[in-house]
Amino acid sequence: MALTEDQLNQIEFQQAQQAASSPDRMEAIRIARDILMENDRNKPTGERGITASDVTTFADAIITFAKQ
Repeated sequence: MALTEDQLNQIEFQQAQQAASSPDRMEAIRIARDILMENDRNKPTGERGITASDVTTFADAIITFAKQ
């Protein structure tokens, strides 16, 4: 029996919650945020800006690097 789209979405959502709640991921997000914020301070005021996507992408890069 195939899962409905709603069931698949629910499973995907639960997996994302579990991944986001892992201590390693949360620490990587904190580190990425701190690094990006510090780097952003060196930019002129009009050019500053960090998005959530920037932080999560950098956190993923940190996790990948740490697992090597």
